[in-house]
Amino acid sequence: MAEVEYYGTGRRKTSIARVWLRPGDGKISINNREGDEYFPRQTWIVHALEPLDTTNTKGKFNVTISVKGGGLTGQAGAVRHGIARALLQVDESYRQPLKSAGQLRRDSRMVERKKYGLRKARRGQQFSKR
Repeated sequence: MAEVEYYGTGRRKTSIARVWLRPGDGKISINNREGDEYFPRQTWIVHALEPLDTTNTKGKFNVTISVKGGGLTGQAGAVRHGIARALLQVDESYRQPLKSAGQLRRDSRMVERKKYGLRKARRGQQFSKR
């Protein structure tokens, strides 16, 4: 018999996370590594697993994550978004707590591109009268 599997895609900045939820005992695997091993800071792990705390499903699912692009902060945000979207497939009643916590919304903020004639996106050269 095929095992039940729930999928969600999460994005943040330039990071993309593919998340699979399978019923289990709460193991978290990110790019074939343990969650604590992949994210060295505890705040990134807590941020990434927020949807499981919001819906009281921590320890009920084995989470397999494939994440690429960006830095670790963006990847943690992408994982959070992906887990929230996968939990919607598990049970539609999770929509209200996830939505009120703001975990279903994709954070669209991106790095502004550098413009020619400027040193950075908005910073110009320092002005000197002499």
